[in-house]
Amino acid sequence: MTARPPSDTPSEPEVSARFRPAKASGSVPVGKPGKQPPRKPVPARRGPAGDAAGPSGAAGGASNGATGTPHAPALDDGDRGRLLRGEHHDPHGLLGAHPLSGGGVLVRALRPYALAVTVVTDGLTAELNDDGDGLFSGVLPLTAVPAYTLRVRYSGPAAGDGTAEDVVEVQDPYRFLPSLGDLDLHLIAEGRHEQLWKALGSTVMEHEGVTGTRFTVWAPNARGVRVSGAFNYWDGTALPMRSLGSSGVWELFVPEAGEGDVYKYDICTPEGHHSLRADPMARRTEVPPATASIVTVSTYAWRDEEWLARRGERPAHTAPFSVYELHLASWRPGLSYRQLAEQLPAYVTELGFTHVELMPVAEHPFGGSWGYQVTGFYAPTSRMGTPDDFRFLVDALHRAGIGVLVDWVPAHFPKDEWALAHFDGRPLYEPGDTTKAEHPDWGTLTFDYGRTEVRNFLVANAVYWCEEFHIDGLRVDAVASMLYLDYSREAGQWTPNEYGGRENLDAVRFLQEMNATVYRRCPGVVTIAEESTAWDGVTRATHHTGPGGFGGLGFGLKWNMGWMHDSLQYMAKEPVHRRYHHDEMTFSMVYAYSENYVLPISHDEVVHGKGALVSKMPGDWWQQRANHRAYLGFMWAHPGKQLLFMGQEFAQGAEWSESHGPDWWLVDPSYPAADDHRGVRDLVAELNAVYRDTPALWERDTEPEGFAWVDGGAAEDNVFAFLRYDRSGAPLLAVSNFAPVVREGYRLGVPDAYEGWTEVLNTDAGRYGGSDVRTVEVLKPEPVPSHGREASVCPTLPPLSTVWFRPV
Repeated sequence: MTARPPSDTPSEPEVSARFRPAKASGSVPVGKPGKQPPRKPVPARRGPAGDAAGPSGAAGGASNGATGTPHAPALDDGDRGRLLRGEHHDPHGLLGAHPLSGGGVLVRALRPYALAVTVVTDGLTAELNDDGDGLFSGVLPLTAVPAYTLRVRYSGPAAGDGTAEDVVEVQDPYRFLPSLGDLDLHLIAEGRHEQLWKALGSTVMEHEGVTGTRFTVWAPNARGVRVSGAFNYWDGTALPMRSLGSSGVWELFVPEAGEGDVYKYDICTPEGHHSLRADPMARRTEVPPATASIVTVSTYAWRDEEWLARRGERPAHTAPFSVYELHLASWRPGLSYRQLAEQLPAYVTELGFTHVELMPVAEHPFGGSWGYQVTGFYAPTSRMGTPDDFRFLVDALHRAGIGVLVDWVPAHFPKDEWALAHFDGRPLYEPGDTTKAEHPDWGTLTFDYGRTEVRNFLVANAVYWCEEFHIDGLRVDAVASMLYLDYSREAGQWTPNEYGGRENLDAVRFLQEMNATVYRRCPGVVTIAEESTAWDGVTRATHHTGPGGFGGLGFGLKWNMGWMHDSLQYMAKEPVHRRYHHDEMTFSMVYAYSENYVLPISHDEVVHGKGALVSKMPGDWWQQRANHRAYLGFMWAHPGKQLLFMGQEFAQGAEWSESHGPDWWLVDPSYPAADDHRGVRDLVAELNAVYRDTPALWERDTEPEGFAWVDGGAAEDNVFAFLRYDRSGAPLLAVSNFAPVVREGYRLGVPDAYEGWTEVLNTDAGRYGGSDVRTVEVLKPEPVPSHGREASVCPTLPPLSTVWFRPV
């Protein structure tokens, strides 16, 4: 679903007086006070290195009769026009203070709407001459450029409102050297700046002894870029940025700009058009539908040192890993990040999940996109609070022993005209070839993975979430759409790669670089691919080449979409028909060890008419819940990690809606059928508890030696029985009966090294809402060969159930 562009009209919080006109008490509109009429410029000739000389060839020129400050040589008409139009690549060469070859220091300021500008130094105060169009200049009788400030006089305040000042004294942004170092520019040019957010965007800092904010943006095709914000009434005329050469980066240090200031970039395109753009590197944004960026500084003090120290003790594929997926904004609608921190950790702890997976939290304008139409890749959505508030939530989950995964969306971005699309007037983040740029499924644009700076933008973004927010894992959305040039395209709509194939080689290299960088920089973090095809080596190391000739993509885990599709198709059948679809539950074991898998029952399976998990099941309400419970028991025992979307843990019958979230009233004790739903929730908690305490269920998920069929062919009975083993060889026996009948004395072959087997979990237990059919307390093996084993047991299998047994 395409995010519709909201209005581009920025919000207007209280406005600073630093770069704005004062509100006049007359009829002058806000932000548009009358200007002084332009004065005829004094002719000038250009000196060496761009120095200006007066008419006589000496520095300076005619004196201002009112102040005694000599006139500065006039700007060249071309420079003046480009500066005022926001098209100049080097405003610092025209503005600020510069020594003149013939003596004296030229000072020029651009202060639209000012009545007067005075230069203030330790030993000199000089009013500059008004050159018209907001330009003020003069030549000071000094031998070197001093430290100075500008005293700017505006028209008087509106009567009684107290919001403006007659005179403000400010630092001049154009007296500072570049605040971005050569090493940063080198790394940006190389595409290897792994902490790009520390170089680009808005950064509060002290520069040359002055506190302010550095604004930096990559816009290589722009004629000019200006900073526009609430502090200058969204008129960027006074704050043009300088180009830092071939890097394509524009920079401006704005003294006294700081935390909470709202801004955008006013970009002049190659055609001379202007557009206001949100900062691609913004770490905080306005609350949608407002779209401006906000200068932010983190002051959060983390308290999750213990969690970070031990999270990497086991690789994810050999650790217990059960995931509760949720949409933060609708889990408990209306809660802030900090309020969620009071409720979510306790709830997830009660259910026993090891991790939560958050649907995208990066800023997005359209809530109905669920976060998958990202415009602010470096900003947690402001709908629920500030970036530090989000840190508070992650910290609270960590201190509760819960890992945090987030959905990350590098496959595409929306076309909102204030965001990334044609950012500087040309295709920049997207490919120039429209057949590659257009994403056919979602009406969005794809990234240009072959462009160095774009790849750096995304790789650094993955690192950013892990380093700045202590995220434990990234689930990468829509990987298949990145990997294939012909994804959702017909013949003639795509161009083969250099080898004649359909693989997107640039996307492959990007994913390999992203994974390698994240794993190197962020120990204990796992990356997870949502990849729906049979691409070879998704979870293979990047330096290992597989049959396809490509190195592995380097992910830690991959969603098993085939298992999800096949198993849900089986469960949707009436039990009498399931015998004909038995292989849909067993086929997953043919490829179970080709990748490191997660078994996902995600949000995608409970929306768009697919129905909630329990509603997919056949039969009456009792049978639906019994099927639901039996399926979860089968899923938790199957090789692979588990993921369950919110609401499915208590058998919500309605599809998920982002507008109201889960139907919590179903588990409220006042609801007559609450026990039906609470029983399913209790089962999920028990599944997780036994799972975490049973290494056989997770330690060897990716090793064939960790699994053995007891009976995978009992199609007529709708029964599946298999063994799971831990590293020590200790087994767990899982038996699923997907028929609505009790099966007495059902013989199953078992290892003969154990004296007995005891039931550890039964999805048919009465406390979960089942019929409470139980087997004997201890199953004694008999010396009766069965299923290729010398010993066997004969448990009673409850209807529509999964039962786990452990050796005594």
